Amino acid sequence: MDGSDGIERNAFLRSRGLKIPKHPELTTGRVRAALKEGTYERKECDAVMRVVREGDTVLELGGGMGYMSTLLAVKKKVAKIVTYEANPSLIDYIKSVHAANDVTNVEVRNALLAPEKGEPVPFYIRKNFLASSMSGDIDTDAIVREEKVEQQAIAPVIDALKPSVLVCDIEGAEAELLPAADWSSLRVAIIELHPQWIGQSGVQAVFDAMHKAGLTYFPKASEAKVVTFRKDW
Repeated sequence: MDGSDGIERNAFLRSRGLKIPKHPELTTGRVRAALKEGTYERKECDAVMRVVREGDTVLELGGGMGYMSTLLAVKKKVAKIVTYEANPSLIDYIKSVHAANDVTNVEVRNALLAPEKGEPVPFYIRKNFLASSMSGDIDTDAIVREEKVEQQAIAPVIDALKPSVLVCDIEGAEAELLPAADWSSLRVAIIELHPQWIGQSGVQAVFDAMHKAGLTYFPKASEAKVVTFRKDW
């Protein structure tokens, strides 16, 4: 073993066969443990591994740390992924995860999708990057700065991309956004619901939007709040 191998091993965590760059604020505590054990975002990962196919085109809403887009690119060999992440502090890290795994088919967009194009909205960066959000009245002492995030209309994005797969974890915005779009190009959708915020009516709105697009709830790839819909089963 030469010195460069040692440096590389010290710079990355290994998770599901992926190389995850270490970060002093992102890959610590429970996140670090889950990554090393292969349980990070387990429900979503299990779902995509079951239903996504090689050559799929993926729209990911909520890019997080870049874990899911990397898994899709490396393990499922999808054709293309467009990832939307509102938190500007995560963008460089997402790209570093992609680079560490030689992923070149993901386009990362620091923006919010909305039913219609709107003015940029405030996004509050906290000391813990993963706690950053659009809510400025929660944990105010931890806020280190405010950024403006672009709002893009969802319809033109779908028209241009024509995704066959949707992966969605947008912290409760699913109840408003998903019913506002035409998802007829989809073969599969994996959605994390947030019923504690959107209530029964919001959950129903998500199911109705998927059914309108010709997709049916698929229990074999669903677990707890992660629900999967398919068109071909």
